[in-house]
Amino acid sequence: MPIHITGTGSFIPKNKIKNSSFAEKVFFDKDGNGYPNSNDEIIEKFQSITGIQERRYADKEHMTSDLAAFASIEAIKDAGIDKESLDYIIVAHNFGNIEYGTNQYISLPSVATMVKHKLEIVNENCVAYDLIFGCPGWIEGIIQAKSFIKSKMAKRCLVIGADTLSRTIDHSDRDSMIFADGAGAAIIEEKLDDGGILSHKTITKAGKEALYLFCDKSYDPKNKENIKHIKMNGRKVYEFAISNIPAALKSCLEESGKDINDVKKIFLHQANEKLDEAVLKYFYKQFDKKIPKDIMPISVDVFGNSSVATIPTLYDVVLKTNFKEHKINKGDIILFASVGAGMNINAITYQL
Repeated sequence: MPIHITGTGSFIPKNKIKNSSFAEKVFFDKDGNGYPNSNDEIIEKFQSITGIQERRYADKEHMTSDLAAFASIEAIKDAGIDKESLDYIIVAHNFGNIEYGTNQYISLPSVATMVKHKLEIVNENCVAYDLIFGCPGWIEGIIQAKSFIKSKMAKRCLVIGADTLSRTIDHSDRDSMIFADGAGAAIIEEKLDDGGILSHKTITKAGKEALYLFCDKSYDPKNKENIKHIKMNGRKVYEFAISNIPAALKSCLEESGKDINDVKKIFLHQANEKLDEAVLKYFYKQFDKKIPKDIMPISVDVFGNSSVATIPTLYDVVLKTNFKEHKINKGDIILFASVGAGMNINAITYQL
């Protein structure tokens, strides 16, 4: 029986942080040197490259598990299921729970355990665990859920992608403007219907690529605190993504038996707008095809890069609000694809 996403939910914080909020920051490069450009110039160039105009930060009283629980409540309601019927709760994230103002990554108890606790699920056979897989974590959680169901180890799974990256950033690093908070969730189960998950593809490259995203001390030479922040080699990540995602997408699509002309929407990880456009260009170039109009929804401009939450939140808002006039209909073939720390890449061909 086909395995479907039967319900979705998202939680996008209401706190809008516009680019102008960074105008008074003091930025340094990785060697601790200041930039000759004004902050206005830095912000203008940042927006032109990434497309990001604003991002969302979680309320002070909310941690990653709170955002994940809020999104889960919506997904459970959307699927019309009893929460006690869940066999697995899989939460993909990067840094666990982080209390506002601490920068301390809390991985005990796990985020998934805290989600189960917050949802007040009594069923002891509902197994909750965390998945650390970088930005592609939610997609990988879907792939794992499919495997559990296919092998009869489970009937119904809740897969969540959630992060509060705003609490891991180095405010003296220009890249701090990229990151955001959010959560997206999905119910995965068998459904007597055509379509569902048709194919998937995952790769990990852990040579020099393993160090493209990492944690390190503040770039501010006056900051002597032994606190680590999220860091990345943006240029290397960009080159890696455009060199590897298109081939992984092509392999995934071909395994599904569907044609490139069948694809109605492509949901790419919302890292930055120019990167996603480049990936799309090289993907369609493999088929000697022009990029169809309105094939790829973009949310990074208004939500920022919330890592594992970007694809499930975008998918949910497109399904429920026709976000930016993007629509998907019953029977449509869509592709999910992501890239992130590891370096990991994965993709799914899905029929609604």
